[in-house]
Amino acid sequence: MNELAEKLTNLQQTVNLLRRRLDVPAKALKVAQLEEVAAAPGFWDDSTAAQAKMRELTKLRNQVTVWETLSQQLNDATELVELGDDELLGDLSNEVESLEAQIAELEFQTLFSGQYDDEDCILAIHAGAGGTEAQDWAQMLERMFMRWADSHELVVDIVDESAGDEAGLKSVMMAVKGSYAYGRLQSERGVHRLVRISPYDSSSRRHTSFAKVEVWPDVAEDIEIEIDEKDLRIDRFKASGAGGQHVQKNETAVRITHIPTGIVVSCQNQRSLTQNREMAMKILKAQLFDLEQRKQEAEMAALKGEDVDAGWGSQIRSYVLHPYKMVKDHRTNFEVGNAQAVLDGRLDDFMEAYLKQKVGQTTEPTP
Repeated sequence: MNELAEKLTNLQQTVNLLRRRLDVPAKALKVAQLEEVAAAPGFWDDSTAAQAKMRELTKLRNQVTVWETLSQQLNDATELVELGDDELLGDLSNEVESLEAQIAELEFQTLFSGQYDDEDCILAIHAGAGGTEAQDWAQMLERMFMRWADSHELVVDIVDESAGDEAGLKSVMMAVKGSYAYGRLQSERGVHRLVRISPYDSSSRRHTSFAKVEVWPDVAEDIEIEIDEKDLRIDRFKASGAGGQHVQKNETAVRITHIPTGIVVSCQNQRSLTQNREMAMKILKAQLFDLEQRKQEAEMAALKGEDVDAGWGSQIRSYVLHPYKMVKDHRTNFEVGNAQAVLDGRLDDFMEAYLKQKVGQTTEPTP
């Protein structure tokens, strides 16, 4: 029991530190203020503003509830340990292990320092040059992210998908919804490189393929971005389907081109033309917002005399399947030898290494 009591004391100290670091009391105060606002007469007169307030309230309330529940569990476990009943030893040991895992996850969340890290996100994958080989790699990445999202109970909706000529994907865009979706997936933005013996090469030669991953915070409903209709070119087309009764007979898919920036967004997986257009506009706003954010960051870095990232074309990670197996992130030098596990969605170590580097913590590469 003494060992469990010591563990619980250490866990309580860690929780107190994390609560201060995440400013949980301030969030609890904000929840109370928003609840008061939501209960006021006329709150729903402006439905758009009210919905935005309710989304903020729900998000903050969920964050505060996590800490309140954890604190209560710690208190309950501490009281049971103080009873000194050896018959409870097994159950208490399991409870402490569960608390350690929860606190480790919450400690990881303290690495999310960006303003929009706790938002949902939009992720796109584009096959590079190389035909079928690159398109197959794009589909492998789609599977990797889907497996990762599933393991974290995040919801993924395919917004738009363009099939490869023979196999794989030319491109895919997905909306990822759940806790810290953008904060986690921002580490995946950039060019991913695959080295392997190609299954499409009859001579079994080694091929190198590239795919580009883009990630934007899904903040279109929380920010004001004015888009002049004259700056848009909107095209309608028939959505592709699985064939037979699933083939669209009407032009319900939408492609929107923002002429000043050249950004092109398409959406075909919603049920109607109106829904596809709304989704495409939402994604366009997210991309324009992200473009402006990166422009401001680059200008600030230039003023500070810092090195400015050349942009989206830089290679961030290599997945080598031949002549040896290794996945290495070139930004953090973090690497693992179990390449298949990574392709099966085990990305958390890479995300943590990236976030630690981002906030200035040191990360040692792993063999």
